[in-house]
Amino acid sequence: MTTVRYIDCTALMDTLLGAHPEQRAAMDVFVGDPDPARLADLVRDASIVINGHTSMDAALLAAAPRLRSIIFLGSGPGSYIDLDAAERAGIAVHRIVNYGDRAIAEHSFALLLASARGVATMDREVRAGVWSPAEGMELGGKTLGVIGLGGIGREMVRIASGFGMKVLAWSRSGVDPELPCEAASLDALLARCDAVSLHLALTPETRGFLGGERLARMKPSALLVNTARGALVDEPALLDALHAGRIRHAALDVFDAEPLPAGHPFTSLPNVTLTSHAAYKTREATERLLAAALAILDDERRRLAGAL
Repeated sequence: MTTVRYIDCTALMDTLLGAHPEQRAAMDVFVGDPDPARLADLVRDASIVINGHTSMDAALLAAAPRLRSIIFLGSGPGSYIDLDAAERAGIAVHRIVNYGDRAIAEHSFALLLASARGVATMDREVRAGVWSPAEGMELGGKTLGVIGLGGIGREMVRIASGFGMKVLAWSRSGVDPELPCEAASLDALLARCDAVSLHLALTPETRGFLGGERLARMKPSALLVNTARGALVDEPALLDALHAGRIRHAALDVFDAEPLPAGHPFTSLPNVTLTSHAAYKTREATERLLAAALAILDDERRRLAGAL
């Protein structure tokens, strides 16, 4: 018998599962992120785990002898699952990519607009009874640098180009000549662009990718958007640059530590716009994510049934 447990299910995903009654009935669903004791109980006798965004360390995996497959609902399972431990235990870890490309790119551009016009600052001030119209920056005709051209970066290029921006792009694998952008070296991109948007995967090679030296190459008037992974940016170096006015504004959806700790320095800086790792969260993206997850689940059920 294949026991399927879905952990850290969101309320929206639980609602959408209602359109798939047979598959919903064949799994145990835990809405929310379980505490460690409950998580251990849920995983202990599971064959397949669908994991929203719950951490699964080596000890947890070692205590789940029947577990053969984890379907991670996102593109970066390594941030939540001990992949080396899973491999040693013979547990296949599946990730889902591209389901949120448009959603994340739209959120990235929304952050770019918000930072260019000081939307978050004015919102806070008006709520506090302060009427202080801010002078913003038009994006039409400005130059956006897109770092990383996976599915999200490619969508960001298209959106920005359609908005009337000139786009420079850099990617380790090269720039598709069909995209409406100009290929540039990383140094040239940082030096020339009025705004920079990060869209790299987090790997050992890209951790701290945007450090103090690279941040110093950006214009003092530049905007920085990061909806990829917090650890791509050297956080202390970014804080120093923002404090010193060497970067005009940072718009961030991702952080080294999440949730962002209370009292974090970012929360007290007026030239920072913050969102809560929500770039991928749209109903449309969630529907695509669920469809992909259920397709993998069906494949894994067949695979495990054939192995019995």
